[in-house]
Amino acid sequence: MKYRKKGIKKEHHIIEDGEKALEELIKIGLVKSIIPGRIKTTPKGRPGKLRLTYQYDTEAGAKLLLKKGSTVQEVFVITDKRNELREFIKNNYNT
Repeated sequence: MKYRKKGIKKEHHIIEDGEKALEELIKIGLVKSIIPGRIKTTPKGRPGKLRLTYQYDTEAGAKLLLKKGSTVQEVFVITDKRNELREFIKNNYNT
C-alpha cells in the first residue's frame, strides 16, 4: 500500500530510527517530500549508529543513503534547497 505520512511516501519500510531523521528534514523545511527505497542488508547484520549521507543531485532533488550497521537504504528527496540540505547532513550526520 502506498500512502504519505508527514511528507514521507510509505511504499517501503524505513530503517530503524531513520524515520525520525527524515521527518526532521521536512520539519525544518529542507525537503518537500521523501521517497524511501528498498532496504538492503547483509546476511550477517551488524548493529551500528544511524548515518545519513548525501549521494548526489537528481532532477527533482537529491539521493541520500540511510545506513545503520550493515543495513543500507536509498532515499530520494524532493527539494529545491540542495546546498542547504547537503550542509545540514554534513554538519549533523557526519560519521
